[in-house]
Amino acid sequence: MAARLNYFADPTAAKALKHLMSAGKALKESPLPAATQELVALRVSQINGCAACIDMHTKEAAAAGETPVRLHLVAAWREATVFTEGERAALELAERGTRVADAAGGVDDEVWARAAKHYDEEQLTALTVLIAFMNAANRLNIIAQQPAGDYRAGQFH
Repeated sequence: MAARLNYFADPTAAKALKHLMSAGKALKESPLPAATQELVALRVSQINGCAACIDMHTKEAAAAGETPVRLHLVAAWREATVFTEGERAALELAERGTRVADAAGGVDDEVWARAAKHYDEEQLTALTVLIAFMNAANRLNIIAQQPAGDYRAGQFH
């Protein structure tokens, strides 16, 4: 299976994606904990059904030491006991920020307050940008039908 588009072969898309990837690198360097970043990236990708991003973030998280149990339970984080309260707040914010159209109002004050209890303003900003970034990356991959399964941890570093 091949993708519909090769974004990096098109001069305009390649230029735009270079900037998008720079944004992703800046997020990786933010003070938001790396484990939280991977869990959020994985959850957003699960919601959107982006196989390529699920493949990538599952493998990146595992390579960084994330446990299989936590990775398998991300989709059911509400019922799982393996996440910290901060991670749970980040996952809730990620879900509400991703499901804007069907989340009955998007991110309400209670969801935001729960996240703000665990993350400072710089981390909240990084978390918010990460959620938007992942939604954009998911859409690019879904539209192009980017195949999944062959990603290797560290492939884009």
